[in-house]
Amino acid sequence: MKLAIWQGPSPQGDDAAAFAALLRALRSAADAGASMLTAPEIFLPGYNQPDIAQKAQARGGAWHQALAGLCRETGCGLTIGYAERDGEIVYNAAVAFDGLGHEIAHYRKVQLYGPRENAIYAPGDSYAVFDLDGVKAALLICYDIEFAPHLRALALQGVTLILCPTANMEPWYHVSRLTVPTHAINHRLTIVYANFCGVEGDLSYCGTSVIVAPDGAILAQAGLGPTLLVADTDRPLDPLMRQTQIEDFRPVR
Repeated sequence: MKLAIWQGPSPQGDDAAAFAALLRALRSAADAGASMLTAPEIFLPGYNQPDIAQKAQARGGAWHQALAGLCRETGCGLTIGYAERDGEIVYNAAVAFDGLGHEIAHYRKVQLYGPRENAIYAPGDSYAVFDLDGVKAALLICYDIEFAPHLRALALQGVTLILCPTANMEPWYHVSRLTVPTHAINHRLTIVYANFCGVEGDLSYCGTSVIVAPDGAILAQAGLGPTLLVADTDRPLDPLMRQTQIEDFRPVR
């Protein structure tokens, strides 16, 4: 399986710019043989926009239909973050489509970050586990990936692939460089961590999106600018690097 990341600037509420950027990225990912492209957190309308609650859209609404259409047009799947409205409630959500434009997973962020997110969004309360080309996969969003209990819970369900849209900002470069690779090796997971780059309002994003293998190998990593990453995850793993923490864990009572 080949997986891709689109690391780019926030569209900052410009839907036309957002969909144009995604179409270019999906076409390039498909040309490179990728079956799934992951884009950043709250890509629609943009993570640090002042009117997110007003712009949030219902699951299955206009954004969903347009995103599904891009997948059908290019033949590449897409995982992306968006602001979801469900009645009076707004969620920090992610949705995954396959290359035919079918929704295959939907997730609401559990670990909301800081006072701003907690003021805008309600937290999710469940995981989203699904099949991606024969691989048991799950979605997480940004801060979720930093909590080992979530990774352990998913690994115990047999998940081997995590797709994670994020909006990680300076100065937290350690998340992509240290935290994500550590969780990948300790929980025997392939992790796809897709970040923004550039500046949005008062936030400067870290970039450094990364795809990490279960043996800790960095399959692809971006720098600070716009980047399309594509990595082949179907590779032999170093048996000496196969961690057994899941089986060996001994709780203290």
